[in-house]
Amino acid sequence: MNLENHSKVMDELGEEHIGTSSDTPLRKDAFKISDLDKIEAIEEDVKKILLTLGMDLTDDSLKGTPKRVAKMFVNEIFGGLNPKNKPAASTFENKYKYGEMLVEKNITLYSTCEHHLLPIVGKAHIAYISNGTVIGLSKMNRIVDYFAKRPQVQERLTMQIVKELQEVLNTEDVACVIDAKHLCVNSRGIRDIDCSTVTSEFGGKFKKIETRREFLDYIKLNTTF
Repeated sequence: MNLENHSKVMDELGEEHIGTSSDTPLRKDAFKISDLDKIEAIEEDVKKILLTLGMDLTDDSLKGTPKRVAKMFVNEIFGGLNPKNKPAASTFENKYKYGEMLVEKNITLYSTCEHHLLPIVGKAHIAYISNGTVIGLSKMNRIVDYFAKRPQVQERLTMQIVKELQEVLNTEDVACVIDAKHLCVNSRGIRDIDCSTVTSEFGGKFKKIETRREFLDYIKLNTTF
């Protein structure tokens, strides 16, 4: 495949929102260098990009930008790539024997599209049915945040959240729906500012139509206080 055709294929993958794996595509040597070394390397790369674009990095407004971007990449928006940042998901015995669905909705989600490195902003809605174990509510938010803080496609993010909660709670009965705006669609390309993307992953009992419908009905509830 020549360079022109390869570039066309890569563009199509991004425009069609195609992901190549349910796991985040990381190299085996991804963590052989420290975060500090990564920041220093990325700082130099950002400098090169800005200089190539013709920016004057001696300007007071710009001279700190490469360092700021590098620190943001490593410590913030892509911090979920590093397993050391994975939240400890404490679980507890379901002593009160609550056997119905637990839903946490409207979890604020910030992620980054891996095709154009532009923001994904939206809400995640999670539900599970206890199999004898429960998890602290804030831990669900932290799990969403952890998997969101990496270059992502929304389909993969939805699956990763469900898979993690299934493992933590030792049950297949987990569901997740994400409704998010992708700035790669809203601010470039077709530039449709009103559209959003909805993805879902249903495990265990949530594959049954009636259980799934109950979950979706909970999401629709007006719980604004």
